[in-house]
Amino acid sequence: MPSEFFRGEFCVSTDPARLDLAVIHAFLATTYWSPGIPREVVARAIAHSLCFGLYHEQRQIGFARVITDYTNHAYLADVFVLNEYRGRGLGRWLIECLVSYPELQGIRRMLLCTDDAHNFYEQLGFAPLAEPAKYMEKLYQRTWFKEQE
Repeated sequence: MPSEFFRGEFCVSTDPARLDLAVIHAFLATTYWSPGIPREVVARAIAHSLCFGLYHEQRQIGFARVITDYTNHAYLADVFVLNEYRGRGLGRWLIECLVSYPELQGIRRMLLCTDDAHNFYEQLGFAPLAEPAKYMEKLYQRTWFKEQE
């Protein structure tokens, strides 16, 4: 059952029916982490994630998603608040709602990757990897990925 959290005229919701794919895709396609991402890829990622939409009344103004097994691991991805709504603490509130979400309690580790928001996430309890030498990755070439010039 979807959950909703309210702050005045703002709402954070886990209801997938409320997500506005056009807004999410339009924003993500312009980010440094997924420039040019196709709409179908965004839709598939949303379908396989726990998503949190941020709304001003009925308009979607932000988003975050968690890829998780609901037991041991969670990965926070695709977090944004539209530019005209930044500076109001809404991004912080979105992540506070996400990390306190009942189904994510007991997770052993939540990871994320960021180029430029370290201070923001540190204020919310995230820290650099305690043992980075233990982590490995396998990178795949994405055919849709466009290098920024």
